[in-house]
Amino acid sequence: MTVRTAEITGWGKCVPPNVLTNHDLEQLVDTSDEWITSRTGIKERRISHVEVSDMAAIAGLHALAAAGKTVEDVDLILLATCTGDSIIPSTASIVQRRLEAWGAAAMDLNAACSGFVYGLAVGTDMIRGGAYKTVLLIGAEKLHYSMDFTDRATCILFGDAAGAVVLEGAGEGAGVLSSDLGLDGSVGHILEVPVDGSKGDRGYPDPQSAGVSMEGQEVFRRAVTKMGESALISLERAGLRLDEVDLLIPHQANVRIIDATARRLGLDESKVFVNIHAYGNTSAASIPVALTEALESGRIEPGANVVFAAFGGGLTWASAVHRWGDRTSPLGASEAALPPTELTTMDLLKPNFDFFGLPERLA
Repeated sequence: MTVRTAEITGWGKCVPPNVLTNHDLEQLVDTSDEWITSRTGIKERRISHVEVSDMAAIAGLHALAAAGKTVEDVDLILLATCTGDSIIPSTASIVQRRLEAWGAAAMDLNAACSGFVYGLAVGTDMIRGGAYKTVLLIGAEKLHYSMDFTDRATCILFGDAAGAVVLEGAGEGAGVLSSDLGLDGSVGHILEVPVDGSKGDRGYPDPQSAGVSMEGQEVFRRAVTKMGESALISLERAGLRLDEVDLLIPHQANVRIIDATARRLGLDESKVFVNIHAYGNTSAASIPVALTEALESGRIEPGANVVFAAFGGGLTWASAVHRWGDRTSPLGASEAALPPTELTTMDLLKPNFDFFGLPERLA
């Protein structure tokens, strides 16, 4: 078979068991379930009791099982994350160790919420170039670590999760048909964690600069514009019209952004997959988790043209068009699961309260 591109042959997810609901947040900050739901579409989000590498490994095992592959088949691990366990070693190398995928190269990729689609483009080109045959692409985030629960503008938005896909060479017709990646570093400050790198002093960071900072209205405006523009570029490169799109799986950041992007593209809501209500914004994990659930719910049929679109800190944006192959059901299943925890959600948030300060309702 001549490898023309790469296709997704396996998929999986890992979502932590602990849930932080809107009603829980009502006990922390001055907000309400109605206010959060009407403005974001979010009802609840997950809070992880383990590290990013743990969630990533579990999602990866589910994706490999769905593809009928084992860890011995993997020759490259790409981990899209902006909340990795550590800088050195890379979190991808920790995932390799957890999986015991000793024959695989591994690296982190940070494009914030656009990371999975960036990784899809990188993995596709690696396979197309002939260097690798089986790529395990994972998006995983532990965003609650950076949440200041005294800031109601940001703490309502984010959650933890991991999703993964297996990429393999595709013949003619199926696979990743096109992609588009973009960045405008001049406005990177509108969505950032100001101090989480070597530019700060060596002391413990100031809480005021250690949490997520976001200019919400500016992010919204740019997100809608760039996601729509990028999707149109990818469709043009793939030689497809908008009426040939079977499903749009956008980054799950805000339901208003998703709706506005769909309107900009002229897509009916029946052609847009949304699961933000259950998980909130999980950054690089959001698209692979949504893709897994779209397949599980029968929203993708053989031959379907699926468009991915994302934006994130940096400010990044990305899109890709994937024509689905003949198989939409997994070849196998994995029993891999996170270890149980006796900690409550509020127990897991206590380190945030200790560092950033107690939320006003608890002070």
